[in-house]
Amino acid sequence: MSIKNWLLKAVDLLHSIKDEKLRWQIDNQDRQLQLKQARILAENQLADELKKKSVQLEHDISLLHTQNATELAMLKIKCKQDIKDYQQYLAALDKLKDSIKNSYTQLPEAVAFTIHHHAKQLLNQLWEAENFEDKMRHEMQLIQFMTTVHEDASATLQGKTQDKLPEKTLALISNRRLV
Repeated sequence: MSIKNWLLKAVDLLHSIKDEKLRWQIDNQDRQLQLKQARILAENQLADELKKKSVQLEHDISLLHTQNATELAMLKIKCKQDIKDYQQYLAALDKLKDSIKNSYTQLPEAVAFTIHHHAKQLLNQLWEAENFEDKMRHEMQLIQFMTTVHEDASATLQGKTQDKLPEKTLALISNRRLV
């Protein structure tokens, strides 16, 4: 076979492939156009959906910022009030110490400080408690202790007892340390 014939057959083959490709494109032109339009429509729908989700996300983030700011402000107010309450408790405990000193003039100052220190420990346990039940338990212990100290001091000042020491208070401290 000559080179010329071989080249003609190659050119014919190439033309037939191009013709077949062209026929396929013509036959499937409508389908390709539909697919292209469907792709464009899907991309537009996806872009619209992303815009909607973006707007919703911005709204949700804004709402979370507002909620967080509100919660933070409320927490700051609560903390300030807690500090104020704690300071008032400490002031009351200082008055209690002075009351003990006045009620028991012969009482060594170290004992008055021990009673005061025990009351502060109870207060701190109350303040540091993590759950409601523990807070209530510590609050009841503090109330019981303060009541006992007050009863001892009142009984001494009113002359109802001749005790030279706040016996009930010291017994309560001693019992708590054993527990």
